[in-house]
Amino acid sequence: MKDSTDLINLIDSTDTLEKIRQQFDQTPYPRTPLERSPDNDPYLLYTHSLVTAHYLRHREIISTQDKLILDAGCGTGYTSLVLAAANPGAKVVGIDISTVSIDLAHKRAAFYGYENVEFHTLGIDELAQLGLTFDYINCDEVLYLLPDPQLGLTMMRSHLNPQGIIRTNLHSYYQRQDYFQAQELFKLMGLQDRSPQQEEIEMVRGTMAGLSDRTYLKAQTWEPSYNQDNEGVLCNFLLVGDKGFTIPETISMLEMAELELFSMVNWRQWQVLDLFKEPDNLPIYLSFAIASMPLNQQLEMYELLQPTHRLLDFWCGHTGETPEKIAVADWEIADWQQATIQLHPLLLTPEAKEEAIAQIQTSKPFLISWYLPLTGEPYFLETKITSCLLPLWDGSQKFTDLLARWQSLYSLDPVTLTPTLPEAGLDILIASLTELEALGYVLLSA
Repeated sequence: MKDSTDLINLIDSTDTLEKIRQQFDQTPYPRTPLERSPDNDPYLLYTHSLVTAHYLRHREIISTQDKLILDAGCGTGYTSLVLAAANPGAKVVGIDISTVSIDLAHKRAAFYGYENVEFHTLGIDELAQLGLTFDYINCDEVLYLLPDPQLGLTMMRSHLNPQGIIRTNLHSYYQRQDYFQAQELFKLMGLQDRSPQQEEIEMVRGTMAGLSDRTYLKAQTWEPSYNQDNEGVLCNFLLVGDKGFTIPETISMLEMAELELFSMVNWRQWQVLDLFKEPDNLPIYLSFAIASMPLNQQLEMYELLQPTHRLLDFWCGHTGETPEKIAVADWEIADWQQATIQLHPLLLTPEAKEEAIAQIQTSKPFLISWYLPLTGEPYFLETKITSCLLPLWDGSQKFTDLLARWQSLYSLDPVTLTPTLPEAGLDILIASLTELEALGYVLLSA
């Protein structure tokens, strides 16, 4: 009986994958215009930078030169080019089961002249054919479609270098549950018996048009744009293989695949304390409970309170490879005296340096978030801090050298005009660098 069940599951999985392949042959994804440059979205580059992910896990500053990156389920290749732009000197290998998508990916790379990117028509289960292991694997908007996502994670882990990192995502069950209900409706109507095409799209539209606006499913899921947007209908109502997951289910799959989650990609938007009116004035029992929760439980608490994220988008790596590191906010003076500081590589542009110098010369705050928007809000550096950190645009610096620069620039008390003490600026510089590190603008190593 077990052999019979396994055979049925294999047939079902093969049928599902074929429908998925046909769907993306008919409607390649993403439908990003060829003219849209992968260089023009600094936040997207930041979240696809191996430097960002490696630093969050290991608190180490690395170079991307000669690193090997896999874009698993690369589609039409836009993300592959983002990975190439975000990781200078790295080689990017894109794979996808859709031959049509891979053809478009080749054309996109040729259009921009990328020579460090290559593409193959392969599934994740066929990775062994490449004979490669990777420093970074990007698997975006794919895992939740696989018949067995845990197997997909295991396959990627088996081709990941020891300190390598996987960035992948799953659809949130709580945020998408109304769409999953709609998908079940259209499965019941037979609209997924084959790979959905224009006929099925129009049947969805006709069904929704005929429903009363008070009908729960229509009120919760249907948007006017879907009357013209074929991709929106396919991705939300007819997406073959679509499934949702909770944080506990995600953690369980990762454990079975011998992987561990170490950060959400948009971790700033998963902070439980941000959901409270007065996070600094919580009842003692609640403050203690949250503070004592491991990361997994804090994420679970957040999704139960605020299931607004469509994707559970996270970074993970081999189990046991996350080192115990003292948070920068808890460093002692001795740690700072040994520290090396570096700007995030995406800030190391001539334009950012020229603007910093211009703002120093006119004694105006420097809008650093213009060049790397990380917080969703404008973030300015005071002129004194910008002046002190200016050498970082020429390369990494010792904390002690930056402190000496501060003391040289501001050697006199602005009120009394008496010489400042040798330790002047120490607290200010530490506080500024601690905040800039927490935001992601600077990288620190001790």
